Amino acid sequence: MQQIKGPALFLAQFAGDDAPFNSWDAITKWAADCGYVGVQVPSWDGRLIDLAQAAESKGYCDDFKGVAAENGVEVTELSTHLQGQLVAVHPAYDTAFDGFAAPEVRGNPTARQEWAVDQVKKALSASRNMGIGAHATFSGALAWPYVYPWPQRPAGLIETAFDELAARWRPILDHAEECGVDVCYEIHPGEDLHDGVTYEMFLERTGNHARACMLYDPSHYVLQCLDYLDNIDIYSDRIRMFHVKDAEFNPTGRQGVYSGYQSWVDRAGRFRSLGDGQVDFRAVFSKLTAAGFDGWAVVEWECAIKHPEDGAREGAAFVRDHIIRPTEVAFDDFADGGTDDAGNRKMLGIS
Repeated sequence: MQQIKGPALFLAQFAGDDAPFNSWDAITKWAADCGYVGVQVPSWDGRLIDLAQAAESKGYCDDFKGVAAENGVEVTELSTHLQGQLVAVHPAYDTAFDGFAAPEVRGNPTARQEWAVDQVKKALSASRNMGIGAHATFSGALAWPYVYPWPQRPAGLIETAFDELAARWRPILDHAEECGVDVCYEIHPGEDLHDGVTYEMFLERTGNHARACMLYDPSHYVLQCLDYLDNIDIYSDRIRMFHVKDAEFNPTGRQGVYSGYQSWVDRAGRFRSLGDGQVDFRAVFSKLTAAGFDGWAVVEWECAIKHPEDGAREGAAFVRDHIIRPTEVAFDDFADGGTDDAGNRKMLGIS
């Protein structure tokens, strides 16, 4: 067993134009002051990181990590959630997702996809330059509009979608192999990889690629009514990253999983700050520790009610209180009478 590292904080929900959230130096000082020892970096945010430089220059990466270290935190992983989303976009979402891309490729789906692939590859190269072995991303989606179909899906539609999705990601995964970095897909509604079955469909089409791994976030499973503890047992050998995020699902006679197009506050299923939702994190940390997960416990703050800075500070303490230091001895070692093969055979009555 290994001890989970942390607490760390995903900075995507906090980066902004106002101090201390508008520069790498200031936001890392703020994170350390909140009680964090690590930060996960949104690679698309130019206020925090120059991704092109990070991909090309180890010197830039050393300086980048050095600033963080001076301020008391470690760079845990880079994220390409927004760029990864653009690797595969169904035409129905072209307008909605266009804002994720660089201005020069907006309105051009082909150029946008090429840009997205290049961005993810750059982030993997940057991860290598920083000595980081795991990377967070989204898979994108071609089949999501047909997740609950009416009329019925044409035969072969989903198979074709996943064939194409895997074909788009395979060169990226091969680049990840060259970099020695795991690609950790956040299993998330809105992505074609939104549960275990869809992850397996994708994994099979990549030839069970060694770098096609998972980012485990139990909040997304609570909102799907999926067993998030059994998920660890099934996929522990592929889970390489962990977002610590809480959620609650309170169905009524008026709404359920789909929540009737309501705002986050009024949904039956909604994200909450750590400790305010329904995830059994003591069980989650126990299972991950027993499974040998030695990555970072990264708080991803999303809550429809609590102020983000309060959620961040509370989250650091919450994770610290849940990290388990694994035992190096068995609790009943005091009663060990000592034996050998001959003694074992005698105890069993074997001559």
